[in-house]
Amino acid sequence: MSWQRLASWILKKRLILLYLLGILTCIMAYFAAHVQLSYDFIKSIPLNDPKYKQYLAFKKTFGEDGNLMVIGYQTDHFFDSSFFHDYQQLVQHIQQVPYVEDVLSIPTALNLKKDDSLHRLQATLIFPSDSLNQRELDSLKNVFLSLPFYNGLLYNPETHSYLMAVHINKDILNTSGRTRIIDAIEQLADKFGQQHQITCYLSGIPYIRTVITNKLSRELRIFLISSVVLTALILLLFFRSLSAVWMSMTVVLIGVIWSLATIVLLGYKLTILTGLIPPLIVVIGIPNCVYFLNKYHSEYARHQNKVRALVRMVQRMGIVTLFTNLTAAIGFGVFFFTRSAVLKEFGIVAGINILWLFVISLVFLPAILSYLPAPKEKQVDYLDNPLLNWVLKRLEILVFHYRPMVYAGTVLVLVFAIVGITRLNSVGYILDDVPHRDRLYTDLKFFERNFKGVMPLEILIHTHHPNGVVSLDLMNRIDAFSRYIARQPDFARPMSYVEGIKFARQAYYGGDSLSYAIPNQFDLVFLAPYLQFRPSASSAGNGFERLLHAFVDSSKQIARLSINMKDVGTRRLPVLLQAVQKKADSLFPPSRYTLTYTGTSVVFLEGSRYIINGLTDSILLAFVLILGCMFYLFRSWKVVFISLVPNMIPLAFTAGVMGWLGVPLKPSTVLVFSVALGIAIDVTIRFLVNFKQEMQLVHYQMSEAVKRTIHDTGISIVYTGLILFAGFMIFSFSAFGGTQALGLLTSLTLILAMISNLTILPAMLLWLEKSLKRKARRHQLWPAVDEEKDLSLEELGLSELNHDTRPSSKEKQPHVKN
Repeated sequence: MSWQRLASWILKKRLILLYLLGILTCIMAYFAAHVQLSYDFIKSIPLNDPKYKQYLAFKKTFGEDGNLMVIGYQTDHFFDSSFFHDYQQLVQHIQQVPYVEDVLSIPTALNLKKDDSLHRLQATLIFPSDSLNQRELDSLKNVFLSLPFYNGLLYNPETHSYLMAVHINKDILNTSGRTRIIDAIEQLADKFGQQHQITCYLSGIPYIRTVITNKLSRELRIFLISSVVLTALILLLFFRSLSAVWMSMTVVLIGVIWSLATIVLLGYKLTILTGLIPPLIVVIGIPNCVYFLNKYHSEYARHQNKVRALVRMVQRMGIVTLFTNLTAAIGFGVFFFTRSAVLKEFGIVAGINILWLFVISLVFLPAILSYLPAPKEKQVDYLDNPLLNWVLKRLEILVFHYRPMVYAGTVLVLVFAIVGITRLNSVGYILDDVPHRDRLYTDLKFFERNFKGVMPLEILIHTHHPNGVVSLDLMNRIDAFSRYIARQPDFARPMSYVEGIKFARQAYYGGDSLSYAIPNQFDLVFLAPYLQFRPSASSAGNGFERLLHAFVDSSKQIARLSINMKDVGTRRLPVLLQAVQKKADSLFPPSRYTLTYTGTSVVFLEGSRYIINGLTDSILLAFVLILGCMFYLFRSWKVVFISLVPNMIPLAFTAGVMGWLGVPLKPSTVLVFSVALGIAIDVTIRFLVNFKQEMQLVHYQMSEAVKRTIHDTGISIVYTGLILFAGFMIFSFSAFGGTQALGLLTSLTLILAMISNLTILPAMLLWLEKSLKRKARRHQLWPAVDEEKDLSLEELGLSELNHDTRPSSKEKQPHVKN
C-alpha cells in the first residue's frame, strides 16, 4: 500500500480508528494503573553469571547480607546514665518495630562466663537493667571495654563513635512495605539525636536502597509532569495554536500510558531505567507531532486545500517519521541484546513504545485534523519567522561561502574530542550519583571514617570435608588472614567463627583481655567441653551462639568471613580483591581450600561491569543497524557516509567533554551515546529525505536543493532540536548525578547534532555534488523512497471530504515563502 493510499484509508476510517485507539488506551490505562516499583538491587547482573550463582548459594547457606541497617552517634557522654538509659529505650523501641529481627548494640551486647558446674559458657547481657545508677554503669562499662570482640564492631574508642546494627526481615525488603519500616527506624533514631542534641547517622544497604528508590520515584513523577508542561509551552510558543498543543500532548500522553502498560504486560516493574521511559516518551514523541504539523501547515499554506494537505502530510512525512522512530527505537532496543536484565527490560519497553508512538501519531493526527477547521493565518505564521529565517540565512551563507571554515571547525572539534577521549576513565560507586552534600553520602562517610564502611563483602573458605572448620590449623590461618585484612585502610575487621572462639577463650580465663586469642593445643584440652560447638542456629541456646553459628555451615565444611568495607568504587575494588587473593593464596593452599568472594559489593561490581560493557556493545550494534536502515533508505554508501559524519562528531565531542571535565564512564553516562545516536540520526533522515524531494522539484539543481532544504527543513529541525534540548535538560535538575549527566550530556549532544546537520551535512552534500547529481539523474538515488505520482482526491476516494476546507472570504489566506 502506498503512503497516499494509507492516508486515504486513515481519513476514510478515521472515526473507527479513533474509537479503536480510545478503547485500546482505556485498556492500557487499566494495566498502567497497576505498575509497581522494583526493589531488586541486583537485576543488572545476568542470572547465569557465576558471581550471581555464588551469591545465591551464599544466601541459601548463610542468609541475606544486605539486610543490615546501621545507626551511629558520636559523643563523649555515651556512658552517662541519662544518655545510656535513653539509648537503651531507643534500642527497645527499634526492636518493637515490625519486621525488625534483631538489634546488635551495646545495651544488647553479651558477655561469656564460665559455668564449671555445667561445663558450659553462659552468655548473659552485660547491661542487664535499664535502671542502672552511674556507679553500676561505670563498673559494667569497664567490663564491656575489656572485651576486644566489640572493639571496632560497636564502638570506636579513638573517635567516641558508637554503632547500632538493625537486622531487618529480608522478605519485607523486597516489597514497598520496607519504606514504612525504614521510616519508623529513622524517626526513632533522629528523635533520639534531637533529644540529646547530637547528629544521628544512618546507612546500610536497606536504608540506601529505600531512600534512593523513593527519591527516584518522586523525581520521575516530577520529570513526567515537567516534561509535559515544558513541551506544551514550547509548542504553544512555536505554533501559536492551542489545538496543535492539545493534539501533541494527547499523542504523547497516550504513549506514556501505553509504555506503563507495556511494563506491566511484560511482567516487569519500574526500575531506575524503565522509570525514565515515560518522560522520554514525551520528549521523543513531540518531534513526531512537530514533523507532521509542520508539513501539514506548509502544504496548506501553498494551496489552501485541507484534505490535500493531510494526504501529503502522510505521504511526505510517513516514511520520514517511520524511519526516525525506527532508528530511535533501535538506539534503545539494542539494549535487549545485552546480558543485563535491567538493560534488557529498558531496551524492549523503550523500543516497542517508540514504534507505537509512530502508529499513534500517524492515526491520531490526520484523523483529528480532518475534523478541525482549516489553519488560520496566525497558525502558520511561524513558517515565516523573521528571526529563524535570519538564522537559517546565516547558516546558508556559512555553508555556501565559508565551507573551508566549516571543515576547519570540524577538524578542530575532532582534535579536541580525541584528546578528551584519551582522558576518559570508567568508575562507579554504590553512591555514585548521590550529591556529596546529601545525607546518604555524608552519613556513609561517617561510618567509613569511624568503622571503615558498611558495604558487605563476604569471603567463604571451603575445606571440602565435614568438620574441616574445627581444625586448629585453619583457625590460625583465618586469624592471620583476618589480621591482614583489618590492617587495610578500606576494610573493617572481619567477623568469623574464629572471633567467637577467641571470645570463648577469654571467658574461660576469667575475662582477661590478654586471653582474647586463638587457643593452643593445651587450651583445647580444657576448653573443648565448654565450647559445645553446634552447627545449627536452631540448636543454639542464646544470642551469642546464634551469632557464632551464622559463620559456619551445617556440615562445618565452610567458614564465612563477613567484612564491612568502604564504597571504594568499581575501579579500586578489583585491585583490593587481587591483593587479598594474593595473601589468601599464601595462607590457604588451593589444593586444600577454595575461596569464594561474594556479597553485595562484589555483585554490584559485576553488575556495573555488565551494564557498561552492555551499553558499549549496544552502541556498536545500534550503529550497525542504523547504518543498514540508512542504506536501505538511500541506497548509496556515499550518502550513508555523509549522513553518519554529522552524527558521529557530536558523540565524539560529548565524549571529549567528559574526558576534559573528568566525568567518568558509568552506566548513566554511557547511556547517553546510544540514546543520542538513535535520536540525532532522525534529524539527518529528515534533512536528506527533504533534500531528495527538493532535488526532484528543482530538476537536480544541487545548490538550489541544498539551499531550499536548509530553509524548509531547518524550521522543523530547529523546533524539534529546541524541544529535545529543553526536554532532556529537565533531567539535569535531578538530585542524582547520573540522571543529571544523562540530561546535560544528551542535551549537549542533540544541540550539536542539530548544528552539524545544518552545517556539515549540507557542506558535504555540496562536496559530493557531481557524484550525487549523476546518480540522481540515473534514478539510482534513494529508490527505496521514490516519489509516488500524486493522485487526485477523486482517485483516492476523498472527494466527499473536500468541502469547506478554505478559510472564509473574510479571512486573509495564509501565505508562506518557498
